[in-house]
Amino acid sequence: MISVIHEWIWGPGMLALFLAAGALYSVRLKGYAILGFPKWWRATVGSLWKKKEQKNGEGISQFQSACTALAATIGTGNIAGVATALLAGGPGAVFWMWVSAFLGMATAYGETELGIRYRRKDREGNWLSGPMMYLERGLSCRWAGILYAGFCMIASFGMGSMVQANAISETFEFAFSLPPFLIGIGLTVLAGRIIAGGVGTIARTAEKMVPLSAGIYMAASLAVIAVFREQILPAFAMIFKDAFSFSSVSGGIAGFGVSKCVRFGIARGVFSNEAGLGSMAMLNGGTARAEKGVQGQWAMFEVFFDTIVSCTLTAVVILCAMGEEIFSFSGNGAELTSLCFTKGLGHLGGYTVSVCVALFAFATIIAWYYMGKQAVTYLREAMGIDISALYMAGYLTAVFLGCLGPMEKVWEISDIFNGLMALPNLAALILLVRKVEHP
Repeated sequence: MISVIHEWIWGPGMLALFLAAGALYSVRLKGYAILGFPKWWRATVGSLWKKKEQKNGEGISQFQSACTALAATIGTGNIAGVATALLAGGPGAVFWMWVSAFLGMATAYGETELGIRYRRKDREGNWLSGPMMYLERGLSCRWAGILYAGFCMIASFGMGSMVQANAISETFEFAFSLPPFLIGIGLTVLAGRIIAGGVGTIARTAEKMVPLSAGIYMAASLAVIAVFREQILPAFAMIFKDAFSFSSVSGGIAGFGVSKCVRFGIARGVFSNEAGLGSMAMLNGGTARAEKGVQGQWAMFEVFFDTIVSCTLTAVVILCAMGEEIFSFSGNGAELTSLCFTKGLGHLGGYTVSVCVALFAFATIIAWYYMGKQAVTYLREAMGIDISALYMAGYLTAVFLGCLGPMEKVWEISDIFNGLMALPNLAALILLVRKVEHP
Protein backbone atom coordinates (compact mmCIF):
# COMPACT_ATOMS: atom_id res chain seq x y z
CA MET A 1 0.00 0.00 0.00
CA ILE A 2 2.80 2.42 0.93
CA SER A 3 4.59 1.64 -2.35
CA VAL A 4 1.42 2.30 -4.33
CA ILE A 5 0.91 5.69 -2.65
CA HIS A 6 4.56 6.54 -3.23
CA GLU A 7 4.36 5.68 -6.93
CA TRP A 8 1.17 7.70 -7.29
CA ILE A 9 2.51 10.83 -5.59
CA TRP A 10 5.93 10.73 -7.27
CA GLY A 11 4.60 9.70 -10.66
CA PRO A 12 5.00 11.54 -13.99
CA GLY A 13 2.43 14.15 -12.94
CA MET A 14 4.51 15.36 -10.00
CA LEU A 15 7.71 15.50 -12.03
CA ALA A 16 5.87 17.42 -14.76
CA LEU A 17 4.67 19.90 -12.14
CA PHE A 18 8.25 20.48 -10.95
CA LEU A 19 9.37 21.05 -14.54
CA ALA A 20 6.41 23.35 -15.25
CA ALA A 21 7.26 25.54 -12.25
CA GLY A 22 10.91 25.62 -13.29
CA ALA A 23 10.05 26.54 -16.86
CA LEU A 24 7.65 29.27 -15.68
CA TYR A 25 10.28 30.89 -13.47
CA SER A 26 12.96 30.47 -16.13
CA VAL A 27 10.81 32.51 -18.49
CA ARG A 28 9.99 35.02 -15.74
CA LEU A 29 13.72 35.47 -15.01
CA LYS A 30 14.61 35.53 -18.75
CA GLY A 31 16.93 32.54 -18.53
CA TYR A 32 18.96 34.14 -15.77
CA ALA A 33 20.18 30.78 -14.41
CA ILE A 34 22.29 30.34 -17.58
CA LEU A 35 22.58 33.79 -19.16
CA GLY A 36 23.22 35.53 -15.84
CA PHE A 37 25.89 33.07 -14.66
CA PRO A 38 28.71 35.67 -14.34
CA LYS A 39 26.45 38.03 -12.37
CA TRP A 40 25.05 35.53 -9.87
CA TRP A 41 28.46 33.92 -9.43
CA ARG A 42 29.95 37.30 -8.47
CA ALA A 43 26.99 37.96 -6.14
CA THR A 44 27.50 34.65 -4.33
CA VAL A 45 30.88 32.89 -4.36
CA GLY A 46 32.60 36.04 -5.62
CA SER A 47 31.31 38.02 -2.65
CA LEU A 48 33.16 35.78 -0.17
CA TRP A 49 36.38 37.61 -0.97
CA LYS A 50 34.69 40.84 0.10
CA LYS A 51 33.57 39.58 3.50
CA LYS A 52 31.85 42.16 5.67
CA GLU A 53 31.79 42.19 9.45
CA GLN A 54 28.49 40.97 10.85
CA LYS A 55 27.01 43.13 13.54
CA ASN A 56 25.47 41.66 16.67
CA GLY A 57 21.78 40.95 16.36
CA GLU A 58 21.84 40.58 12.57
CA GLY A 59 21.27 36.85 12.68
CA ILE A 60 23.18 34.38 10.53
CA SER A 61 25.07 35.51 7.43
CA GLN A 62 24.08 34.87 3.82
CA PHE A 63 26.90 32.34 3.47
CA GLN A 64 25.83 30.52 6.63
CA SER A 65 22.26 30.35 5.30
CA ALA A 66 23.60 28.93 2.03
CA CYS A 67 25.71 26.33 3.87
CA THR A 68 22.72 25.30 5.99
CA ALA A 69 20.62 24.89 2.84
CA LEU A 70 23.40 22.90 1.17
CA ALA A 71 23.65 20.75 4.30
CA ALA A 72 19.99 19.81 3.86
CA THR A 73 20.29 19.05 0.14
CA ILE A 74 23.77 17.52 -0.24
CA GLY A 75 23.43 14.08 1.30
CA THR A 76 23.74 10.39 0.66
CA GLY A 77 21.60 10.83 -2.46
CA ASN A 78 24.47 12.69 -4.14
CA ILE A 79 26.60 9.57 -3.75
CA ALA A 80 24.40 6.47 -3.84
CA GLY A 81 21.34 8.15 -5.40
CA VAL A 82 23.13 9.17 -8.58
CA ALA A 83 24.44 5.63 -9.01
CA THR A 84 20.89 4.31 -8.59
CA ALA A 85 19.65 6.71 -11.29
CA LEU A 86 22.39 5.52 -13.66
CA LEU A 87 21.51 1.87 -13.05
CA ALA A 88 17.78 2.45 -13.51
CA GLY A 89 17.77 5.05 -16.29
CA GLY A 90 21.12 4.64 -18.03
CA PRO A 91 23.93 7.18 -18.58
CA GLY A 92 21.53 9.56 -20.35
CA ALA A 93 19.77 10.17 -17.04
CA VAL A 94 22.65 12.53 -16.22
CA PHE A 95 21.68 14.86 -19.07
CA TRP A 96 18.08 15.09 -17.88
CA MET A 97 19.36 15.61 -14.34
CA TRP A 98 21.15 18.71 -15.69
CA VAL A 99 17.95 19.91 -17.38
CA SER A 100 15.96 19.61 -14.16
CA ALA A 101 18.76 21.39 -12.25
CA PHE A 102 18.87 24.43 -14.54
CA LEU A 103 15.08 24.73 -14.34
CA GLY A 104 15.30 24.11 -10.59
CA MET A 105 17.72 27.00 -10.19
CA ALA A 106 14.99 29.39 -11.31
CA THR A 107 12.48 27.69 -8.99
CA ALA A 108 14.89 27.97 -6.06
CA TYR A 109 15.35 31.68 -6.76
CA GLY A 110 11.59 32.21 -6.88
CA GLU A 111 10.72 30.37 -3.66
CA THR A 112 13.58 32.01 -1.75
CA GLU A 113 12.55 35.50 -2.85
CA LEU A 114 8.91 34.78 -1.96
CA GLY A 115 10.00 33.45 1.43
CA ILE A 116 11.90 36.67 2.14
CA ARG A 117 9.10 38.87 0.76
CA TYR A 118 6.44 37.38 3.05
CA ARG A 119 8.51 36.45 6.10
CA ARG A 120 7.97 37.93 9.56
CA LYS A 121 9.47 37.65 13.02
CA ASP A 122 8.19 35.22 15.62
CA ARG A 123 7.71 36.02 19.33
CA GLU A 124 11.43 35.59 20.04
CA GLY A 125 12.36 38.00 17.28
CA ASN A 126 13.68 35.32 14.88
CA TRP A 127 12.77 35.34 11.22
CA LEU A 128 10.04 32.90 10.20
CA SER A 129 10.23 32.15 6.50
CA GLY A 130 9.09 29.49 4.09
CA PRO A 131 6.15 28.31 1.99
CA MET A 132 3.78 28.49 4.97
CA MET A 133 4.40 32.24 5.07
CA TYR A 134 3.66 32.95 1.42
CA LEU A 135 0.75 30.53 1.47
CA GLU A 136 -0.73 32.49 4.39
CA ARG A 137 0.31 36.06 3.57
CA GLY A 138 0.59 35.88 -0.22
CA LEU A 139 -2.45 33.72 -0.98
CA SER A 140 -4.44 34.23 2.24
CA CYS A 141 -4.55 30.45 2.76
CA ARG A 142 -3.52 29.90 6.37
CA TRP A 143 -4.94 26.37 6.29
CA ALA A 144 -2.54 25.52 3.45
CA GLY A 145 0.35 26.96 5.47
CA ILE A 146 -0.64 24.81 8.45
CA LEU A 147 -0.87 21.77 6.18
CA TYR A 148 2.58 22.42 4.72
CA ALA A 149 4.12 22.91 8.17
CA GLY A 150 2.57 19.65 9.39
CA PHE A 151 3.91 17.70 6.40
CA CYS A 152 7.36 19.25 6.87
CA MET A 153 7.49 18.37 10.56
CA ILE A 154 6.52 14.74 9.90
CA ALA A 155 8.98 14.42 6.99
CA SER A 156 11.81 15.70 9.18
CA PHE A 157 11.54 12.69 11.51
CA GLY A 158 12.15 10.33 8.61
CA MET A 159 14.10 12.00 5.80
CA GLY A 160 15.92 14.40 8.09
CA SER A 161 16.80 12.16 11.01
CA MET A 162 16.13 8.42 10.81
CA VAL A 163 17.37 7.59 7.30
CA GLN A 164 20.42 9.87 7.63
CA ALA A 165 21.33 8.38 11.01
CA ASN A 166 20.91 4.92 9.52
CA ALA A 167 23.36 5.78 6.72
CA ILE A 168 25.94 6.88 9.31
CA SER A 169 25.37 3.78 11.44
CA GLU A 170 25.70 1.35 8.54
CA THR A 171 28.82 3.14 7.30
CA PHE A 172 30.57 3.10 10.68
CA GLU A 173 29.50 -0.46 11.43
CA PHE A 174 30.93 -1.67 8.10
CA ALA A 175 34.11 0.44 8.10
CA PHE A 176 35.04 0.34 11.79
CA SER A 177 32.96 -2.57 13.21
CA LEU A 178 31.26 -0.31 15.75
CA PRO A 179 27.99 -1.57 17.30
CA PRO A 180 24.88 0.39 16.13
CA PHE A 181 23.73 0.99 19.72
CA LEU A 182 26.92 2.88 20.62
CA ILE A 183 26.86 4.77 17.32
CA GLY A 184 23.28 5.79 18.11
CA ILE A 185 24.20 7.12 21.56
CA GLY A 186 27.20 9.08 20.29
CA LEU A 187 25.31 10.51 17.30
CA THR A 188 22.30 11.51 19.39
CA VAL A 189 24.46 13.30 21.99
CA LEU A 190 26.44 15.14 19.32
CA ALA A 191 23.35 16.19 17.37
CA GLY A 192 21.63 17.23 20.60
CA ARG A 193 24.50 19.51 21.62
CA ILE A 194 24.42 21.29 18.27
CA ILE A 195 20.66 21.72 17.78
CA ALA A 196 20.22 22.83 21.41
CA GLY A 197 22.37 25.85 20.54
CA GLY A 198 19.74 27.11 18.13
CA VAL A 199 19.99 28.40 14.58
CA GLY A 200 23.28 30.18 15.22
CA THR A 201 25.08 27.00 16.30
CA ILE A 202 23.49 25.01 13.47
CA ALA A 203 24.56 27.61 10.90
CA ARG A 204 28.12 27.85 12.26
CA THR A 205 28.44 24.06 12.20
CA ALA A 206 27.11 23.89 8.64
CA GLU A 207 29.50 26.68 7.63
CA LYS A 208 32.42 24.46 8.67
CA MET A 209 31.09 21.02 7.72
CA VAL A 210 29.76 21.70 4.22
CA PRO A 211 32.97 23.11 2.72
CA LEU A 212 35.00 20.37 4.46
CA SER A 213 32.85 17.42 3.34
CA ALA A 214 32.31 18.83 -0.15
CA GLY A 215 36.04 19.54 -0.49
CA ILE A 216 36.99 16.00 0.50
CA TYR A 217 34.45 14.47 -1.85
CA MET A 218 35.41 16.70 -4.79
CA ALA A 219 39.13 15.97 -4.29
CA ALA A 220 38.51 12.21 -4.14
CA SER A 221 36.24 12.34 -7.20
CA LEU A 222 38.75 14.33 -9.25
CA ALA A 223 41.50 11.90 -8.19
CA VAL A 224 39.49 8.92 -9.49
CA ILE A 225 38.66 10.78 -12.71
CA ALA A 226 42.39 11.56 -13.14
CA VAL A 227 43.19 7.84 -12.84
CA PHE A 228 40.68 7.06 -15.60
CA ARG A 229 41.26 10.29 -17.54
CA GLU A 230 41.30 8.52 -20.90
CA GLN A 231 37.66 7.59 -20.29
CA ILE A 232 36.40 11.16 -19.71
CA LEU A 233 35.39 11.89 -23.31
CA PRO A 234 33.81 8.42 -23.79
CA ALA A 235 31.86 8.94 -20.55
CA PHE A 236 30.35 12.22 -21.77
CA ALA A 237 29.69 10.62 -25.16
CA MET A 238 27.70 7.90 -23.36
CA ILE A 239 25.66 10.55 -21.53
CA PHE A 240 24.64 12.49 -24.64
CA LYS A 241 24.14 9.43 -26.84
CA ASP A 242 21.97 7.66 -24.29
CA ALA A 243 19.98 10.82 -23.43
CA PHE A 244 18.35 10.79 -26.86
CA SER A 245 18.54 7.10 -27.68
CA PHE A 246 15.25 5.39 -28.49
CA SER A 247 16.55 1.95 -27.65
CA SER A 248 15.73 0.58 -24.24
CA VAL A 249 18.46 0.32 -21.65
CA SER A 250 17.42 -3.29 -21.21
CA GLY A 251 16.65 -3.95 -24.89
CA GLY A 252 12.87 -3.56 -24.73
CA ILE A 253 10.34 -1.65 -26.80
CA ALA A 254 11.71 1.29 -28.80
CA GLY A 255 11.18 4.53 -26.93
CA PHE A 256 11.02 2.90 -23.50
CA GLY A 257 14.69 3.60 -22.84
CA VAL A 258 14.43 7.31 -23.39
CA SER A 259 11.35 7.52 -21.16
CA LYS A 260 13.21 5.78 -18.31
CA CYS A 261 16.21 7.97 -18.96
CA VAL A 262 14.15 11.17 -18.70
CA ARG A 263 12.16 9.99 -15.69
CA PHE A 264 15.11 8.89 -13.55
CA GLY A 265 17.27 11.85 -14.56
CA ILE A 266 14.60 14.41 -13.66
CA ALA A 267 13.69 12.54 -10.47
CA ARG A 268 17.34 12.45 -9.36
CA GLY A 269 17.65 16.19 -9.91
CA VAL A 270 14.47 16.93 -7.98
CA PHE A 271 15.28 14.60 -5.08
CA SER A 272 18.83 15.90 -4.82
CA ASN A 273 18.51 19.69 -4.93
CA GLU A 274 14.95 19.94 -3.49
CA ALA A 275 14.10 23.00 -5.62
CA GLY A 276 10.31 23.23 -5.48
CA LEU A 277 10.05 21.45 -2.14
CA GLY A 278 10.14 24.72 -0.18
CA SER A 279 13.31 24.02 1.79
CA MET A 280 15.19 26.82 0.02
CA ALA A 281 12.67 29.38 1.24
CA MET A 282 12.89 28.11 4.82
CA LEU A 283 16.66 27.79 5.02
CA ASN A 284 17.61 30.94 3.13
CA GLY A 285 15.12 33.22 4.87
CA GLY A 286 16.74 33.09 8.31
CA THR A 287 19.25 35.86 7.75
CA ALA A 288 18.45 39.47 8.58
CA ARG A 289 21.10 40.53 6.07
CA ALA A 290 19.17 39.17 3.09
CA GLU A 291 19.29 41.73 0.29
CA LYS A 292 16.65 41.87 -2.39
CA GLY A 293 17.61 39.37 -5.06
CA VAL A 294 20.91 38.32 -3.45
CA GLN A 295 19.73 35.46 -1.22
CA GLY A 296 17.75 34.09 -4.16
CA GLN A 297 20.97 33.98 -6.15
CA TRP A 298 22.58 32.02 -3.31
CA ALA A 299 19.70 29.54 -3.69
CA MET A 300 20.54 29.25 -7.39
CA PHE A 301 24.16 28.53 -6.48
CA GLU A 302 23.02 25.84 -4.03
CA VAL A 303 21.13 23.96 -6.76
CA PHE A 304 24.04 24.43 -9.18
CA PHE A 305 26.60 23.08 -6.71
CA ASP A 306 24.40 20.23 -5.48
CA THR A 307 23.42 18.84 -8.86
CA ILE A 308 25.56 20.28 -11.64
CA VAL A 309 28.79 19.91 -9.63
CA SER A 310 28.37 17.26 -6.93
CA CYS A 311 26.01 14.82 -8.67
CA THR A 312 27.87 15.18 -11.97
CA LEU A 313 31.17 14.32 -10.31
CA THR A 314 29.64 11.11 -8.96
CA ALA A 315 28.22 10.22 -12.37
CA VAL A 316 31.50 10.87 -14.20
CA VAL A 317 33.46 8.83 -11.63
CA ILE A 318 31.13 5.88 -12.18
CA LEU A 319 31.08 6.11 -15.99
CA CYS A 320 34.86 6.56 -16.20
CA ALA A 321 35.57 3.66 -13.84
CA MET A 322 32.93 1.28 -15.23
CA GLY A 323 32.40 2.21 -18.87
CA GLU A 324 30.10 -0.23 -20.66
CA GLU A 325 30.26 -2.55 -17.65
CA ILE A 326 27.62 -0.40 -15.96
CA PHE A 327 24.94 -2.07 -18.13
CA SER A 328 25.72 -5.48 -16.62
CA PHE A 329 26.25 -4.41 -12.99
CA SER A 330 23.83 -6.24 -10.68
CA GLY A 331 24.41 -4.53 -7.31
CA ASN A 332 22.79 -1.45 -5.78
CA GLY A 333 23.78 2.20 -6.05
CA ALA A 334 25.85 2.35 -2.87
CA GLU A 335 27.83 -0.74 -3.88
CA LEU A 336 28.45 0.68 -7.36
CA THR A 337 29.78 4.01 -6.04
CA SER A 338 32.03 2.32 -3.48
CA LEU A 339 33.36 -0.08 -6.14
CA CYS A 340 34.28 2.78 -8.47
CA PHE A 341 36.15 4.75 -5.81
CA THR A 342 37.93 1.58 -4.71
CA LYS A 343 38.93 0.81 -8.32
CA GLY A 344 40.45 4.27 -8.60
CA LEU A 345 42.02 4.80 -5.18
CA GLY A 346 42.16 1.37 -3.58
CA HIS A 347 40.95 0.95 -0.01
CA LEU A 348 41.50 4.67 0.58
CA GLY A 349 38.72 5.35 -1.93
CA GLY A 350 36.28 3.14 -0.05
CA TYR A 351 37.10 4.81 3.28
CA THR A 352 36.79 8.25 1.71
CA VAL A 353 33.30 7.48 0.47
CA SER A 354 32.37 6.22 3.95
CA VAL A 355 33.63 9.40 5.62
CA CYS A 356 31.82 11.62 3.09
CA VAL A 357 28.57 9.71 3.58
CA ALA A 358 28.82 10.23 7.34
CA LEU A 359 29.65 13.95 7.04
CA PHE A 360 26.92 14.62 4.47
CA ALA A 361 24.35 12.70 6.49
CA PHE A 362 25.16 14.45 9.77
CA ALA A 363 24.97 17.87 8.12
CA THR A 364 21.56 16.89 6.77
CA ILE A 365 20.39 15.88 10.26
CA ILE A 366 21.08 19.28 11.81
CA ALA A 367 19.79 21.24 8.79
CA TRP A 368 16.51 19.30 8.66
CA TYR A 369 16.03 19.93 12.37
CA TYR A 370 16.15 23.65 11.62
CA MET A 371 13.52 23.16 8.89
CA GLY A 372 11.30 21.15 11.21
CA LYS A 373 11.75 23.72 13.98
CA GLN A 374 10.62 26.47 11.58
CA ALA A 375 7.50 24.42 10.87
CA VAL A 376 6.84 23.84 14.59
CA THR A 377 7.27 27.56 15.30
CA TYR A 378 4.78 28.42 12.55
CA LEU A 379 2.25 25.96 14.01
CA ARG A 380 2.70 27.60 17.40
CA GLU A 381 2.10 31.06 15.93
CA ALA A 382 -0.87 29.93 13.84
CA MET A 383 -2.57 27.56 16.28
CA GLY A 384 -1.28 28.61 19.72
CA ILE A 385 0.17 25.16 20.45
CA ASP A 386 3.84 25.03 21.48
CA ILE A 387 5.42 21.60 21.00
CA SER A 388 9.04 22.79 20.57
CA ALA A 389 10.44 20.76 23.48
CA LEU A 390 8.47 17.68 22.45
CA TYR A 391 9.66 18.10 18.86
CA MET A 392 13.33 18.24 19.87
CA ALA A 393 12.94 15.14 22.06
CA GLY A 394 11.13 13.30 19.27
CA TYR A 395 13.72 14.32 16.68
CA LEU A 396 16.65 13.09 18.78
CA THR A 397 14.79 9.86 19.53
CA ALA A 398 14.35 9.38 15.78
CA VAL A 399 18.10 9.91 15.30
CA PHE A 400 18.85 7.17 17.85
CA LEU A 401 16.29 4.72 16.44
CA GLY A 402 17.55 5.33 12.93
CA CYS A 403 20.90 3.82 13.90
CA LEU A 404 19.38 0.49 14.93
CA GLY A 405 17.90 -1.06 11.80
CA PRO A 406 16.93 -0.91 8.10
CA MET A 407 14.99 2.17 6.99
CA GLU A 408 13.44 1.17 3.64
CA LYS A 409 9.83 1.81 4.70
CA VAL A 410 10.73 4.94 6.65
CA TRP A 411 12.48 6.31 3.55
CA GLU A 412 9.41 5.57 1.42
CA ILE A 413 7.00 7.18 3.91
CA SER A 414 9.25 10.24 4.23
CA ASP A 415 9.33 10.53 0.45
CA ILE A 416 5.54 10.56 0.45
CA PHE A 417 5.48 13.48 2.89
CA ASN A 418 8.10 15.27 0.81
CA GLY A 419 5.70 15.00 -2.11
CA LEU A 420 2.84 16.29 0.03
CA MET A 421 5.05 19.26 0.97
CA ALA A 422 5.77 19.95 -2.69
CA LEU A 423 2.14 20.12 -3.85
CA PRO A 424 1.00 23.27 -1.98
CA ASN A 425 4.41 24.87 -2.49
CA LEU A 426 4.39 24.38 -6.27
CA ALA A 427 0.82 25.64 -6.46
CA ALA A 428 1.82 28.78 -4.54
CA LEU A 429 4.89 29.31 -6.71
CA ILE A 430 2.80 29.20 -9.88
CA LEU A 431 0.13 31.55 -8.50
CA LEU A 432 2.65 34.06 -7.11
CA VAL A 433 5.08 34.11 -10.04
CA ARG A 434 4.36 37.78 -10.80
CA LYS A 435 5.55 38.73 -7.31
CA VAL A 436 9.10 37.65 -8.17
CA GLU A 437 11.26 40.20 -9.94
CA HIS A 438 14.30 39.73 -12.18
CA PRO A 439 17.51 40.23 -10.12
